Amino acid sequence: MDNSDSEPEDALHIGSNNDDGDLGEPPQKKKKVENVGGGLYNDFSARMMAKMGYKEGMGLGKAQQGRTEIVEASNQRGRRGLGLRIKGLEPSREVDWNFELEEIIEKEEISWIPKCGEPVPSIEIMRNWKVVGKKKLTIDDEIEFCDEDVLSAILKCKNVFDELEPEEMRRARTRSNPYETIRGAFFLNRAAVKMANMDSMLDDMFTSPKDANGKPILKPSDILFFADICAGPGGFSEYVLWRTKGDAKGFGMTLKGPCDFKLEDFFAGPPEMFEPHYGVGGIEGDGDIFNPKNQAEFVKFVKDNTDDKGVYFVMADGGFSVEGQENIQEILSKQLYLCQFLVAISILRPGGHFVCKLFDLFTPFSVGLVYLMYRIFDKVSICKPVTSRPANSERYIVCQGLRDDSDPVRQYMHEINLDLNRLLVPSSTQDVCHIVPMDELHADECFINYIYESNVKLGQMQISGLKKIQAFVQNGQLYETRQADVRRDCLKRWNLPDEVRKAPTKSNPKDKFESITEGSDVDFISHDIEDLSPDTLSNIKTPYNYRCYVVGNQERKRWYLLGCGRSHVFKWDGNPQSRWRKLDEIRIELPTDTLIEVEIVQEMKGEGTGQRRVTILHALDALFLYGKDVRSYAFSDRQIERLKKFVRCITKHTRNDLTKIHIPYIYRLEEVHQLFDRLEFRRVKGSSNPRLCYCPPDRDDGRCFLPSGLCIVKIVKDPWTMALSKSANQKYFYNTLTKESTFSCPLNSMANCSDCKKSSYLWKFEEGVKIHPNQAFSANPKKISKDNFLDYIQMLSPR
Repeated sequence: MDNSDSEPEDALHIGSNNDDGDLGEPPQKKKKVENVGGGLYNDFSARMMAKMGYKEGMGLGKAQQGRTEIVEASNQRGRRGLGLRIKGLEPSREVDWNFELEEIIEKEEISWIPKCGEPVPSIEIMRNWKVVGKKKLTIDDEIEFCDEDVLSAILKCKNVFDELEPEEMRRARTRSNPYETIRGAFFLNRAAVKMANMDSMLDDMFTSPKDANGKPILKPSDILFFADICAGPGGFSEYVLWRTKGDAKGFGMTLKGPCDFKLEDFFAGPPEMFEPHYGVGGIEGDGDIFNPKNQAEFVKFVKDNTDDKGVYFVMADGGFSVEGQENIQEILSKQLYLCQFLVAISILRPGGHFVCKLFDLFTPFSVGLVYLMYRIFDKVSICKPVTSRPANSERYIVCQGLRDDSDPVRQYMHEINLDLNRLLVPSSTQDVCHIVPMDELHADECFINYIYESNVKLGQMQISGLKKIQAFVQNGQLYETRQADVRRDCLKRWNLPDEVRKAPTKSNPKDKFESITEGSDVDFISHDIEDLSPDTLSNIKTPYNYRCYVVGNQERKRWYLLGCGRSHVFKWDGNPQSRWRKLDEIRIELPTDTLIEVEIVQEMKGEGTGQRRVTILHALDALFLYGKDVRSYAFSDRQIERLKKFVRCITKHTRNDLTKIHIPYIYRLEEVHQLFDRLEFRRVKGSSNPRLCYCPPDRDDGRCFLPSGLCIVKIVKDPWTMALSKSANQKYFYNTLTKESTFSCPLNSMANCSDCKKSSYLWKFEEGVKIHPNQAFSANPKKISKDNFLDYIQMLSPR
């Protein structure tokens, strides 16, 4: 029981071992004696040591070989052995660093090499430039393009860390770099933030390309095609896909294995819009960029998927471990430099851009490569973004505006790569040493001065960064206090939210649907399209208000598909009494927050017994595309442009396991006769008699399907209507209420998604509906047949 009134003495008494209840005197400590050496020993210890032969000031042991000094506290770091001292990295709290001398860069400036106005040399001239000589694996004498003292200091600073444990180096680097805590922000890795950093430095040159007058070169219906090579796991691409919000399509090639693209970790951008390809064998290839056959296959793949035009920009971030050989990283990376450059200029469209990671630029081979790029691009720069650690030799070459006459350089680089594949083997003592003569380089004073000054500037930055890490290794108490402020300011400057990386949550489809629609009007989803009959046909007052497309699902069944990321796709028939169900009958991948209306169609290729049936998804309309609400858009913008662009972005020709998605061919109602010209009888596998098939005009492979109806969509919103001016031979808009007419499209005249659904008609191609003269049955007069329909449309059209 606690007694708060008890005195301290009582408490002490209760806790003592004094049986008589009184506090006794504390026991006396044995008297200590002080010896000459300054140690304190009691009498017993001193007598015992004297018997064993100990003499003051002498060491222990038979030969008095023991140490006489005290054992000091260990300053061991990491896994260093006891007593290990690394020269130049001796622990000391006296070591300091002057943070005021290190400027935090507020705004990064880009410095371009002055533009080269000379024509590109012919392949015959460049072949004479190449020099094959003795293989060289040292860099300390490469002072042609850098100050000798700077190069010597770089190598000396690097050598200090040769014996340092990597983990100890990493900790000191993390504490010393003011930009370190930016890390990968909410992206996959630091590479993504580097790309955001450089994109911002270059006025969004990559994610929002502009012409010479500063105007965007992409129309809303255009896809921003890009390529990412030697860049697994894909941080560069994740940033681009996040920034462009579903308006881009990427192609990637990297080495298969641990460094492969990790699309499953693309949390910020839609991985469905990125398609890896690994050269020979496609997705089954090895991704070795040194292999000319892999290069050719990847180039063909990109060209085939960009209408033979190529991509708008290429990113390359290749690198490999050079542990123990850091000083010659540039020499070991020469073929990697070359092949990244070669593939890039092979797939870029004229005017396209390129960014690639490099390391040192001290050797004639590396400088020669930069010179070749300088000759075929409008502008070239060597830059080091602040997200690139100051103590490493990393830098980036940025090339803007590929010229039309670049093919000789592409061919020359291809031939150099063939030579390197032959020479860069262990048994060879030869190497390609020069690809541009020294006198050719020095003849261009602007170029050579730029390279020299760039190497000196970046070299001095690296020296300072290495010395700072050295100080932080020696003094574990040093810390870069500006990191938090620098992170906040940089993310703001690059327009990146200051968020942590987190995996997307897997919500159930009902919650996801309610989340993206935000409780807005979606009742039209449950609206059944009205059948077109002789009674409702008269509701069509003018053909110019309508578009139409052929329906291919034999049950005329439509579904709404909800994308929750990758293969997490759910379907719903629009019935309020029904539930969302997992899409199991086919496999597709949709970006998260996507809601589209579709039908599942069996398309056929070939005829008779050799015919092959393929399940195709026809995308009929769009409500949300990767979170973008397109319900208010006009039909032509929503379905023909946005949805068509979206489908092309997510189509992956290398993935045979995915069901292909197509957009139905859209006809103007006044031109509907063209549709009937695409109908023909074909022998269908499994049917004894030929069947009437529809062959879409946009199918290059000759595929067809059995038509089940025609969906007629009204694209003009009441009270507006469209008509044709005979005098001007031009369509115009007319308001039936205000009697206003105009040739320009009024903003409130176009039907949105809800309007289209509620005012559409479905003309069912059923028994008694004759749409082809070779059909065996007679037309049912109570139903609409082809002749009735075309006659009515012709009557509405002015002659």
